[in-house]
Amino acid sequence: MDNMWIAALDPADRRRIEPHLNERPFEQGQMLYDAGEEVEEVWFPMSGVVSLMTILDGDRMIETAAIGREGLVGVTCGPLNARAASRAIAQVDGVSACCPADVFADALDKSEGVRTALASFTESLFAQVQQTAACNAQHRLDERLARWLLTIHDRADEDRFALTQADIAGMLGVRRATVSEVGTELVDKGLIQRGRGWVEVSDRKGLEAAACGCYGAMRGLMKDLGVPRPRTGAH
Repeated sequence: MDNMWIAALDPADRRRIEPHLNERPFEQGQMLYDAGEEVEEVWFPMSGVVSLMTILDGDRMIETAAIGREGLVGVTCGPLNARAASRAIAQVDGVSACCPADVFADALDKSEGVRTALASFTESLFAQVQQTAACNAQHRLDERLARWLLTIHDRADEDRFALTQADIAGMLGVRRATVSEVGTELVDKGLIQRGRGWVEVSDRKGLEAAACGCYGAMRGLMKDLGVPRPRTGAH
């Protein structure tokens, strides 16, 4: 499976990047880089999901953005080659094509097309971060959970993906017991199924109806900006 951001570039711009790519698998929970570290590689997920985590007091974290094969990880957390402002953690197992940061910087310098594609994706990512912050502050947990599961479902290859209640609680910044209670409500409505270490989306349209308006707003913005949308059959 290809990275959609690279695939959308014109052939000349792809040739600036593709010869330097190395495929690398990543596993759930793996840290690609940490906040404060110099980012030496750009990651282009071809499958799986990577979460950008904002670090809080006491080493607590909360997810502020999720990236799949529609985008890239490594230049959107701060100025190119600067120290990362967030922690990048694999949320769903996958494979990424990796490019040295200096090679990508050279492609940006030489190609307006690469700069425009990056600007569109970065704008959509920044909007996702803003929307997520507002959502976390204002919306009910059941709406937030539905929105977050849709975000992961968009980027995962299957309807079922490996997630524990502790994983979800960490992403949403709430207690595990609270996630268990709200998750039971979604199960009772037939929207999801869950087991030990996994969640499956059973009723995609129903889950969309249960989510807050933030999910639809972000999908619409990606379309407006021309950013490739994962799981394009979704509404």
